Amino acid sequence: MENSSTNSMIKRIAFIGNYLPRQCGIATFTTDLCEAVAAEYSDTTCIAMPVNDIEDGYAYPPRVRFELKEKDIDSYRRAADFLNINNVDIACLQFEYGIFGGSAGSHILALLRELRMPIVTTLHTILREPDIDQRRVLKAVAALSDRLVVMSERGVEFLQDIYQVPPEKIDFIPHGIPDVPFVDPSFHKDLFGVEGKIVLLSFGLLSANKGIETVISALPAIVARYPHVVYIILGATHPQVLQHEGETYRLSLQWLAQEQGVEGNVIFYNRFVSLEELVQFISAADIYITPYLNQAQITSGTLAYTLGAGKAVVSTPYWYAEEMLADGRGVLVPFGDPAVLSTQVISLLENEAQRHAMRKRAYLFGRAMIWPQVAQRYMESFERARVERRHVTSPGFTAKSLDKYPGDLPPLKLNHLYHMTDETGMLQHAFFTIPNYAEGYATDDNARALMVSALLEAVGHSEAVELESRYLAFLWYAFNPETGRFRNFMDYQRRWQEESGSDDSPGRALWALGTVLGRSNAPNIQSMAGRMFEQALPAILDTTSPRAWSFALLGIQEYLWRFEGDRRAGQVREDLAGRLLALYQRHHTEAWRWYEIGLTYCNAALPQAILVCGQWMPDSAMAEVGLESLSWLTDLQHTDADEGHFVPIGSNGFYPQDGERAQFDQQPVEAQAMVSACLEAYRITGDTRWRREARRAFEWFLGRNELNLPLYDPSTGGCRDGLHPDRPNENQGAESTLAFLQALLELRLSENTLSAKEGQSS
Repeated sequence: MENSSTNSMIKRIAFIGNYLPRQCGIATFTTDLCEAVAAEYSDTTCIAMPVNDIEDGYAYPPRVRFELKEKDIDSYRRAADFLNINNVDIACLQFEYGIFGGSAGSHILALLRELRMPIVTTLHTILREPDIDQRRVLKAVAALSDRLVVMSERGVEFLQDIYQVPPEKIDFIPHGIPDVPFVDPSFHKDLFGVEGKIVLLSFGLLSANKGIETVISALPAIVARYPHVVYIILGATHPQVLQHEGETYRLSLQWLAQEQGVEGNVIFYNRFVSLEELVQFISAADIYITPYLNQAQITSGTLAYTLGAGKAVVSTPYWYAEEMLADGRGVLVPFGDPAVLSTQVISLLENEAQRHAMRKRAYLFGRAMIWPQVAQRYMESFERARVERRHVTSPGFTAKSLDKYPGDLPPLKLNHLYHMTDETGMLQHAFFTIPNYAEGYATDDNARALMVSALLEAVGHSEAVELESRYLAFLWYAFNPETGRFRNFMDYQRRWQEESGSDDSPGRALWALGTVLGRSNAPNIQSMAGRMFEQALPAILDTTSPRAWSFALLGIQEYLWRFEGDRRAGQVREDLAGRLLALYQRHHTEAWRWYEIGLTYCNAALPQAILVCGQWMPDSAMAEVGLESLSWLTDLQHTDADEGHFVPIGSNGFYPQDGERAQFDQQPVEAQAMVSACLEAYRITGDTRWRREARRAFEWFLGRNELNLPLYDPSTGGCRDGLHPDRPNENQGAESTLAFLQALLELRLSENTLSAKEGQSS
């Protein structure tokens, strides 16, 4: 084929995605696409930027120029800097939720929004029913990309109907395949010792959703008619499955083959094979079978490869198969139906003319999918993106003034968190930075630590689940199932100092448990947290503290975002929110817009709780009260100037109505509560005032306060315990450190939300 590189203005392309020798379908696709474009356009330099899921990475070829660390968001920002300074003309992203860090792969947004060059993104998954995070991230990726490539017509429909992507931004380019000759299957059978056999084949990384058991269950009927049939199952177990489940699925298939009496007709090749080997396996197959169990699959490289090689294909009717095997290019059978599968395989074997006609139709259809053709289609998409970028400023690289991004956030440092945590849980206090064993542990602090761990999981921290397990175990030990309440204080010898803690303990515990249930994806963590949440929920109705109600409401709402059908949780939310609203209606005046006759601690949690409930129950009166009281509290807690600093209510006397306000001791939990409440107000209203207020409160930790002294200690990652009239409290206890970490993590998570909103409004 004539090389067309002289017609292209694009001289340097970066391909972002997994890359061989990492064993996964995205790695194979990215490698093949990169190599195909490089071969077709020899004047263009193609570089690769893979994502590593292991610390040591992989033995990549020279084309790989920069490696990202899956769960390290800073590596994504460094990758953007690398591309920007290396004169890359096009960034070609391979997007799949599971390969990037953060909730639903959100870390990739940190890279995309900083790039200066056009972005063309191939979408390997387009969900018909995405959850909140999946929808948010894909819409943000779409907004930050100049063009989107999909590999099926159904994908085009989904992007327009579900994600509101304009059709003129979408390019349909089929999945690429190797260019192989149309050969008789017998030509390659001797390579695998199956000469004279009828070969059925399934290949791909092995996992339980592949439905291989359906084929094995169909084999007895097929073997009864054709005793010389062999079924080759080609592919290693998926690395993620191997890590978490081992070879359980493969072993279950082997046991099933023995139970069905077809163990002599089943061959397992437990290897990740090269492209050359794969082509030989495909060539040796008489019938290729894809028995996937899930309809919601928008593309399949294995099906594309076998179709393009001119194989007779029997498949379940997942979306991509329905499209690719239409017009007689294959046979569709119901999901999980061995009887129909065996009937169709036998029919194809009995009707040789029909089978070869099907093969020919498939082979001719696949000619438009060979990699040289696909490479040219991609270059056309790259050129469109380049031309369009001349006239439209990318939402990923608009100039941002200081009010948009007023300074970088500190790096996430967990040294002091680990220092204060032992095998029991998180210790309560410290002498300077040294854990104070004499003060023991508190459920309140371990609940805070559990919540921070759930946020760490949401940003993709590698050790988050281990931390969640530690703090969740403490809460389980603290919980008394007979009373439905939590003990709070425990000494260093693990002896409880009370039978039941204050009202804050169940409130904070429910907040933490709800956050875990709403955000964690670890099944064991979710199961334990769900059991405790259910048992602890009723007792919160017996408490009398508005702060306990508020903490619990925030946890209940986190839970309901994922499990909104839980009527019991909804009823408790309605009861507690009603109590808060009644308090406000009873106590507020024109000059005192508050729920009580005084301001004490964690004040911003009250308006945050009623604002969230008002938004999601929904109840407009509650939402209005939430914004009104938060606005009043915000104005009260900073200096008079518009650009003044945050001044929380001091704990040395607090602020009784019509009394004197305490200026010191200022506590980190006040800054954290204000950050959380203002971020929630921004998410709900879109008013940038609330984003500014959140940053103002956070900067209190960094030294923008009454003494111009930092509370955050960058050398340890800890936070000092408060601000006295003349100095910070140098002790770095659990409450203060966790308050800082919670505020930092919530701001980090909000960055991705901000990117999504800005992208959608562009």
